[in-house]
This record gives sequence, C-alpha cells and structure tokens, in this order.
Amino acid sequence: MTTLSFPSMRRRALAIIGTLVLLALGSLVLSCALGSVAIPLADMPAALVQMVHGTSSGASLAATLLELRLSRALVAFVTGAALALAGVMMQALLRNPLADPYVLGISAGASVGALAALMFMCALWVVDASAFAGAVIVSSMLYLLARRGLRSGAPAEGGASVLLLTGVILSSACMALVTLMLSIAPESRLRSMIFWMIGDLAGAPLRVLPWLVLAGGLLFAMRGARALNVLAMHAEGAVALGVPVGALRKGLFLASGLLTASAVTSAGSIGFVGLIVPHACRFACGPDHRLLVPAATLAGGAFLVLADTLARTVLAPQQLPVGVVTALIGAPVFLWQLHRLHRA
Repeated sequence: MTTLSFPSMRRRALAIIGTLVLLALGSLVLSCALGSVAIPLADMPAALVQMVHGTSSGASLAATLLELRLSRALVAFVTGAALALAGVMMQALLRNPLADPYVLGISAGASVGALAALMFMCALWVVDASAFAGAVIVSSMLYLLARRGLRSGAPAEGGASVLLLTGVILSSACMALVTLMLSIAPESRLRSMIFWMIGDLAGAPLRVLPWLVLAGGLLFAMRGARALNVLAMHAEGAVALGVPVGALRKGLFLASGLLTASAVTSAGSIGFVGLIVPHACRFACGPDHRLLVPAATLAGGAFLVLADTLARTVLAPQQLPVGVVTALIGAPVFLWQLHRLHRA
C-alpha cells in the first residue's frame, strides 16, 4: 500500500481546486452565452467592456443580455456554494452523511416568513426580510431547545440526536403553517408562493450580503478543517485530543444556519445541492475537510449555475423553477451514490 508524500498531496489538492475554479468560470460563461437568444463567444468581450463602462445609451443587445444573465448566474453561484458548504457543515455537525442544509427546519422557518409576506402582497425586500427573520427565529428556537446537545459534555451521538429531533419537530410545525397559508391564499398569489417554495432564481437580485455570509462561513470552515477531521474520525476522544468540541458544534450550527438562511432568502428552497455535492466531492477528493470544504463550495456553485442554465433554456422562452431541475438531477445521482456506498 502506497501513501502520498506531503508535496504530492499538496499538488493533488491544488490540481483539484484549479480544475474546479475553471469549471466554475466555465459554467458562468456558458450561462451568459446560452438562452432564448444566444450570445456568440466572440461578442462577449466587447459586451463585457460595454457593460462595465456602463454605456447605457446605445447599448448593444449582447451587453444587455450579458448584464441580466451574469447577475442571475452570480446569484445562482453564491446560492449553490452556500448550500453545498452548509451541507458539509451539517454532515459534520450531525455526523450523518444523509444530512443536508434543510434537515433542521431552518428553511421551513424561512418559508413561513416569505409566504406570509407573499400572501399579503408585500414588496420584494419585505419578502426577503421576512424569510430571513423566519430562518433566524427558528434557528434561535432550535438553539434554545437543543443547547444542551451542543455543549461539550454531551456525547456526540446523543447531542446530534437531540438537535436532529428538535429540528424535525420544528420543521413539521412550520410546514403545517405553510400548508395553512397555501390553503387560504388567494389564487392570484398561489403561483408566486409555489415557485418560491420550489426554488426559483428568476428576478433574484444580486446583493453583497450573501457573498459576505459565504466568505465568513468559508473562512470559519477552513480554519476549523483540522478539528473537523479529528471530530469525524475520533468523535468520542476529540476533547482528549485538544478539540474544543462545544465551541466547534456551536460554530458549525451558527455558520450552517446563516448560510442556509442566506441561500433560502435569495432563491427559495432548492433541494439536493447540499446533499449530493458534498457526497460527490467526498467520493472524488476524500474526507479531508481541508480539501473537501473549498471543493464542495466551488462544485456547489458551478452545479447550481449549470442547473439554472438548463432550467431557463430547455423549454425557452418558458422558464422552469431551478428547484425542479436540481431534484430531477439530484434524485438519481444520490441513489447511484448510495448504491456505490452500499457496495463499497
């Protein structure tokens, strides 16, 4: 049995990250080029210069389309990256490979807030604020009810079980409220409410806050990558090995909750990204979180950009909710991954 030396491992990690960076850039270019009206690659540099300089008077069709598509592609990238990173954190926190960003009910709380605002025909910024407030309220309730499971003295499995069961109960309560609102909402509001629940990037604004949340979550995960490796391999002896388990669990809970709230606020509930992307990266890159964290972040962003490109081009000019596309892709991929894992 051969083992890789440190320089070889470092070269391998750099090669994987470099490949994923190129994949992410390629997905953004492809998303900008494709649509009901295609933009030739030869016209894209001139359109980009025109867009950057802001020459609105006499702007070409390519520049106008590029501005719209690039904004949507960037929203898709930051949303997918946040969901994939939250999935890695949630799987480490619960020590369960089947965990995803929505398992603790944070997205269900965001759904309650957003659908309530949509039902009363509020402005878009009120919908975003209500979704974020709903996610924060559920996160706070979850922390208060399961704080003993997050402290350092609780066993890993016991603490994870308390947190998971509490999240399932809160999620069920929130989904009951969602069902109630859908049953009494006016028909004129039902379409927008259902599209938000499925996950849709049409009209999602490009904002700075999701990028700041993603950068903060990525920085926290990279700084704690070694501790995550110890926690995954030696859960019961992590404290004896010098890992601050209590602080690490609370940090994972807070960071994954903020990432999930940010993603759901931007694009609604988009499933399978935080489940299949960490699995695929772990299968391809290994379980080392020093490589898994940035790999899953880049892969999640690229995956959602490509899924959104497919959603708005497969039946163009009609657009599909991106959550439908991720579910249609994610379900068979996850079943295949599960079959491979069972065989291994």
